[in-house]
Amino acid sequence: MSRPISPATPLADPAGAPLAGPREPARPLLAEATGEPAWVRRTLIGVALVFLTVFLFVPLVAVFIEAFKKGLDVYLAAITDEDAVSAIKLTLIAAAISVPLNLVFGVAAAWAIAKFDFRGKSLILTLIDLPFSVSPVIAGLIFILVFGLQGWLGEWLAAHDLKVIFAVPGIVLATVFITFPFVARELIPLMQAQGREQEEAATVLGASGWQMFRRVTLPNIKWALLYGVILCNARAMGEFGAVSVVSGHIRGQTNTMPLHIEILYNEYQFAAAFAVASLLAGLALVTLVLKFIVERRVHAQMRAAKESSE
Repeated sequence: MSRPISPATPLADPAGAPLAGPREPARPLLAEATGEPAWVRRTLIGVALVFLTVFLFVPLVAVFIEAFKKGLDVYLAAITDEDAVSAIKLTLIAAAISVPLNLVFGVAAAWAIAKFDFRGKSLILTLIDLPFSVSPVIAGLIFILVFGLQGWLGEWLAAHDLKVIFAVPGIVLATVFITFPFVARELIPLMQAQGREQEEAATVLGASGWQMFRRVTLPNIKWALLYGVILCNARAMGEFGAVSVVSGHIRGQTNTMPLHIEILYNEYQFAAAFAVASLLAGLALVTLVLKFIVERRVHAQMRAAKESSE
């Protein structure tokens, strides 16, 4: 009579040799990796949730509460005001110009750094990180020193009736400078992990440079590229420091949304300020959702690239 096999009973072949040992109950991976007791993990998670609630969720909810505090009519009047519409348009224009420029630069820089060996590679990597280490206000002052009326190119620009500072070109330049690391910094690690083998194989098979990029490189980096574009766009729309220096704060002409919010708040128009701020907060929430979706794809792509390289 056969006896039942329990989970702790080793399996055996017909000759009686065991095939597998007793199965042990699975332990949580986090506990196995860290060895910390459960109360430590719960405490850390609780602290993180409290921090997020106090410094993120509560202020975000407060923005929308204050925006609609005086009713929907006041809210709509604030966001459809002529100066508010001008600020929204200028913000979208600056983002629409700076994001594609940074996309082209990011792809070119990442391709050069990840696929080729040349002198000065470390210097280029350092320069790409420059906006992260330089204050945006200092960046704005640099543009004034170069393109301002008393700057290096000021007299030449004035003689040719070209206006950069206190105009849209200056705002675009400042936005491009502040946001150009985002796309490159997302692409470089992925392209380095993927290596050069696929591009070299495409070249051996007779593919041109454009065909290699369109059919090999671009499909491999599309999610990281989209992720970098999302971050770049979010920073472009929310930039304050550098744009504040070069804009001149001309109401209805050179004010972006963050600058318009500052002016309304300083004039004690709190409902209008929070109404426009709610638009930026809404854009941030949409960006966060898109970031979460694309981030999962990027992590999966990075894992696949590392596994294929091993």
